[in-house]
Amino acid sequence: MIEARTLLYSDFNCPFCYAMHERLHEMDLIARCQWRGVQHASHLPRPMKPWQGSLGAELRHEVAVVQRLAPGLPIALPPGKPNTKPAIEQAVALLQRDRSQGMAFVRETYRAFWCQGKDISDPGVLRQLVEQAGGQTETAGQIDDESRQVAHDWEKAWHRTGQAGVPLMVSPEGELLVGCAPVEQVRQFFA
Repeated sequence: MIEARTLLYSDFNCPFCYAMHERLHEMDLIARCQWRGVQHASHLPRPMKPWQGSLGAELRHEVAVVQRLAPGLPIALPPGKPNTKPAIEQAVALLQRDRSQGMAFVRETYRAFWCQGKDISDPGVLRQLVEQAGGQTETAGQIDDESRQVAHDWEKAWHRTGQAGVPLMVSPEGELLVGCAPVEQVRQFFA
């Protein structure tokens, strides 16, 4: 019997999602999750634009909060935030072919953005990340209608939870855990 997985709604350009994803890896719980990429800020541009002024201050604040919530997490201030639809659709395509390869891509994509400031809306960057995750370069960027539909269905399911934030975990029993929760709270959620 296949164990039901906790749904993990997450967005690559959210530092709290990145921190939670790494926390789940450190706690050896990521395998009990089904990662579902959603856009919590679908209005963001492709390519990524540098953030200045109040947007830049907001981004600096988010990174500082994550550094307090997850001390020791490698994180650097990116120049802005990109539209994540291309990265999410690429993740869906990979996850449908090979879950471990897809999850490797997800982790590499978080790190490329939050540690190196790479524009993960850029097709060339996504091709490199597919390669790093062990995928075929020729399949990078080849997103079929089924993958687009799955990404759309994830987005709709996330909206149906009534929660607007990410990260969001939904247990097989329907319990919710919102935000970058402390280790003990995550442990209790999975108990």
